[in-house]
Amino acid sequence: MELTGGRYRGGTVRSRMEGQGSYTLPTGTEYRGELKDGMFHGEGELLFPGGGTYRALWHRGVPTQGKYTFADGLKYEDKKWHYCDGYDRRFYTEICFGLKPAGIAQLTNLEPPRNIPQGCYDCGDGFYNPETRVVVDYKLRFLRYAEIGLLAPL
Repeated sequence: MELTGGRYRGGTVRSRMEGQGSYTLPTGTEYRGELKDGMFHGEGELLFPGGGTYRALWHRGVPTQGKYTFADGLKYEDKKWHYCDGYDRRFYTEICFGLKPAGIAQLTNLEPPRNIPQGCYDCGDGFYNPETRVVVDYKLRFLRYAEIGLLAPL
């Protein structure tokens, strides 16, 4: 685990993850649940840094059945999925709490929406400034130069 940058808390058998445990990946995603022979096995869930959760039944590291819940509580269904389809383009918060009054736009599902710095664009992982051609994260820390995709120094 030290080689991959992950962290594990829980039982081991022959130096392999076994029983109930918690494994945190280098990305910040955390698995909580049953493990066997070093793999996710049995009931467990993945907790994503953005707040989403994937609860599943795992067999030798592979999910055999599961359900994903978005950070806002919306549950994904692969059959009869009607959220934001061609017929209904409302955000989940609009479905739950109703539409905003006329003249007040809702541009994202975030409530309240992010404050985007003047002249910048929200690009999913941060803000892009077209004048400096730099992308910064949501805490305004440097991520990369836009034109050549250079990452921030480690």
